Amino acid sequence: MSAKQPVTVVGLGPMGQAMVRAFLDAGHAVTVWNRTASRADELVAAGAVLAPSVEAAVKANDLVILSLTDYETMYKVLEPATGALAGRVIVNLSSDTPEKTRAGASWIAGHGGIHITGGVAVPPSGIGSRDSSAFYSGPREAFDRHRATLETLTSTDYRGEEPGLAALMYQIGMVMFWTSMLSYWQAVALAEANGLKAEDILPHATGTMDAMGNFLAFYTKRIDAGDHSGDVDRLAMGMASVEHVLHTIADAGVDTALPTAVADLFRRGMDAGHQADSFSSLVELLKKK
Repeated sequence: MSAKQPVTVVGLGPMGQAMVRAFLDAGHAVTVWNRTASRADELVAAGAVLAPSVEAAVKANDLVILSLTDYETMYKVLEPATGALAGRVIVNLSSDTPEKTRAGASWIAGHGGIHITGGVAVPPSGIGSRDSSAFYSGPREAFDRHRATLETLTSTDYRGEEPGLAALMYQIGMVMFWTSMLSYWQAVALAEANGLKAEDILPHATGTMDAMGNFLAFYTKRIDAGDHSGDVDRLAMGMASVEHVLHTIADAGVDTALPTAVADLFRRGMDAGHQADSFSSLVELLKKK
């Protein structure tokens, strides 16, 4: 298949617009549709074709990229175009839960389409870079057939046939991203309460985040082996540390919701008898029961 395959993009928020521009820059013919048609004005000026309806947009090309808020939006947008889905490969780059993704894939298949789940692991500014990545899952033949076109957007990380896998990997990343960024906002608030600016703590914050990879690698092997030995660290030691964090934040008059939640989880581990175990034992409290 030609690397210049024509493509349809439905949904022209910041991510959808970035995708259209990447396709146009790479020489692809692009058909677009959005509920607010004016969002397509600059893209049309750059060479895209605005379809008069979502049905026309889906019919225009074999490959259709969805960049929507979630799967509920997908149903609302594509309902008028269900008759055009047969034979089309729908690459859904919208975010949602793995369960809703599986239901959405079944819905597309029920109308004769082929659903490929995508989870883009970068913001719009990362679209068009080979250094960026996206997870994919779904029928392997269809993915392989369109892989070169999808790699116009980012590098691709195919995870298997099951449609929920790409959504799961994406949400795993979001679990870590949002929690990690909240920890930085907390650090900034504490710094400002003590007369420092975010710029003053950036090198320290960056160094702390950079070091996290080493901790992840060390604990991952132990967790997979079920080893929570307290030979390197102990939950009781961690409990003392997180209480120091909580008290420092409280003393500064800064909001304590986040460190309180962390301390509560540590206390649960202590109450469960893990005082002498590694603080990695907390993962057992978080697992599905």
